Amino acid sequence: MPHANHDVLIIGGGVAGLVLALEVADQRGVTLLRPASDDRGASRWAQGGIAAVLSPSDHIEAHIQDTLVAGDGLCDEAAVRFTVEQGPAAIQWLLGLGVPFTRDASPGADYPYHLTREGGHGARRIIHAADATGRALMDTLKAHVAAHPAIHIRDDLTAIGLLQDDAGRCRGARCLDTDGQPIDLPAHDTVLATGGASGLYRHTTSPQPASGEGMLMAAELGATLMNLEFQQFHPTCLYDPQGTPFLISEAVRGEGGRLLNIHGERFMPAIDPRAELAPRDVVARAIDAEMQRTASEHVFLDVRHLGEAAIREHFPTIYAHCAGRGIDIVKAPIPVVPAAHYSCGGVATDQHGATDVAHLFAVGEVACTGLHGANRMASNSLLECLVFARSCAAMLQDASRVPLVSAPATRARAEATPAALAEWRERMRGVMSARVAIVRRDAGLAEAAETLAELQQEIVEVAGRGQPAAELTSLWHSLRLARLTVASARARRESRGLHYNPDCPHHGDPLPRPSRIRLSDLD
Repeated sequence: MPHANHDVLIIGGGVAGLVLALEVADQRGVTLLRPASDDRGASRWAQGGIAAVLSPSDHIEAHIQDTLVAGDGLCDEAAVRFTVEQGPAAIQWLLGLGVPFTRDASPGADYPYHLTREGGHGARRIIHAADATGRALMDTLKAHVAAHPAIHIRDDLTAIGLLQDDAGRCRGARCLDTDGQPIDLPAHDTVLATGGASGLYRHTTSPQPASGEGMLMAAELGATLMNLEFQQFHPTCLYDPQGTPFLISEAVRGEGGRLLNIHGERFMPAIDPRAELAPRDVVARAIDAEMQRTASEHVFLDVRHLGEAAIREHFPTIYAHCAGRGIDIVKAPIPVVPAAHYSCGGVATDQHGATDVAHLFAVGEVACTGLHGANRMASNSLLECLVFARSCAAMLQDASRVPLVSAPATRARAEATPAALAEWRERMRGVMSARVAIVRRDAGLAEAAETLAELQQEIVEVAGRGQPAAELTSLWHSLRLARLTVASARARRESRGLHYNPDCPHHGDPLPRPSRIRLSDLD
């Protein structure tokens, strides 16, 4: 059933979507498609903070170089420079909104807010709100969005595909309401802010991670996807098989936390001179190797030496959460394990969030801007959300209007039983976790490609085609994105950043190129 035309349609209500809505709404009407479940998405659970050059003793060039080093030769330097240079203004904008960042009252502080340091950074440049920065950002942004008269929030719809006209332009989205009925939302401009693809894996750092649905919806319209093989695993997720996922922030290591194996031995100094502050890909692989060497299911992150006062001051959320799980981190080390955390790849965009499909934009983790290269440096993700959402808004404010034309609805899939859906998704996640995770091998990738293709065919045969259904459509998007991820990993004949393959362990081309792939490449 078609509804009235919308000016700017934003799909996703994390930090990127909320910032974009606020920045564009003074000039254009905004419809924000924001399911209530977004509160369990990645943005709210971001703990560490936002990286930006704020201290007088820090330098723009230093942040740029740290980012380029972490990206392992695959960053787009222009995108890095653009992001870092826009960072201070973006933080000032947040301060103007009233985000309650933690202040620094220590004598001699050269910046009024406390700045911490995280892996890969050569200086303290992470502004934060204690250890719950994402929650502080989300609460502040949501309050401003709710109060803006030009932003219409829809929390009763789930996007299952994008609409396209005969000229190939994006013309809005097809959604399902709470009763499963299809509703078209035609729009002049559509922005994906749907998050990453960590949900392709069994263990993640978010209770309800995205599984790349937005990436695949863009690909269905012909958009290019880039660098899908670079899936970041956060080194330190709380190990609790019976509980919900919970991230132990990079800032814990930034403040002096030490990694120990199950025998209480520190192992990072022997692996990298930066020890626990090495980039995440290095630390995650080291933990994975140590777990295999000691036949253990986790390692420990120890902060006992910091003292109770410092622990309670800097990490109140982590302290309280661990206490609720029966772990007193003042007296005992924290059991941790790597878990899927952030997608460095996604929908290829320019510095304004534009994709190669007209009138379709992407911001936040769903996008691949070139900032992260082969490995995201800690706390550059929220910075990217802020900078590119504001840049995209600036373009949309000046965008010329193109009259809407008839847009055919995307095709969705028929329903399947909940048990079948759960079993299919678990099989997909099991393959990705076993064969396409921290360490990949040629044989495992080949097996993953074959198994996922067979699973796709099984779903087609069982579910067929028919009326749209949200859960099955989500799985269908996710499975095809998983296959594209495997294809990208098989095509990269080197080890670089987050993509480590012992069968080709060294860097390849001295001038590496991003991997680009389209949905048609699966045919």
